[in-house]
Amino acid sequence: MRVEVARYAGVCYGVERALNLALEAARSGRPVRTLGPLIHNPQAVESLRARGVEVAGCLEEVDDGTLVIRTHGVDPAIIAAARDKGLDVVDATCPFVSTAHQVAERLAAEGYAVVIVGEAAHPEVEGILAHSGGDAVVVEEVADLPEKLASRRVGVVVQTTQSLSRLTAVVDALLPRASELRVHNTICSATGQRQRSAEELARTVDVMVVVGGHNSGNTNRLAEICTAVNSRTHHVETADELDATWFAGAESVGVTAGASTPDEQMQGVIAAIEAMDA
Repeated sequence: MRVEVARYAGVCYGVERALNLALEAARSGRPVRTLGPLIHNPQAVESLRARGVEVAGCLEEVDDGTLVIRTHGVDPAIIAAARDKGLDVVDATCPFVSTAHQVAERLAAEGYAVVIVGEAAHPEVEGILAHSGGDAVVVEEVADLPEKLASRRVGVVVQTTQSLSRLTAVVDALLPRASELRVHNTICSATGQRQRSAEELARTVDVMVVVGGHNSGNTNRLAEICTAVNSRTHHVETADELDATWFAGAESVGVTAGASTPDEQMQGVIAAIEAMDA
């Protein structure tokens, strides 16, 4: 059974940067907490905890030491409040997410009705919403668009891990409703690369395995994209979830991993698949 890995797969620059910032903070010897999971990868979060980086559910749980802002970003008011409490703040927000924040803020300031394409409950989207002043409309699908927008001057920003097809569908639906439509494609380049290479590989193999947190938006999107072209697609966090029956009769297996998936996690799954054929 041949195992092929997507050309672009696994941890991205923004995630690697955040992990390094958290570990550097831990070396100071002061208490270090992340505000929510640093990234959407339970195994990586547990590894950080073992090295002294704890997770706080909210700012009220942190009274001293260092607070690390997760890759998904937060409401700027939270950062201000943390500094007012005397905390050392390390902002590990992904640079691509910061760009989406700036775009949303600018669109709102210029009087556009802001539409955010993304998952309403996702922390990244909550941060983008806060930067837009809180009045933006969040839609994941065309059906989520309200009957009436605040203005016919519409500005669009998108969650960095969304798929281009979702953004395009929403933009197409907005075109006849807007007198002016400004679209900022803030999907990060790493996401786009991983999505395209995963789809290409899924089309050519018998079975496709996507590795990453079940709570990871970008990994779930990879699984959706691969499933659309290969019904034998499976999403796992670790090698323990693999099922030998998935690979019955398969000559080739493709593997990809979300941008929040450390390389050792992906390699562990690859090694387990190869061992099945030994």
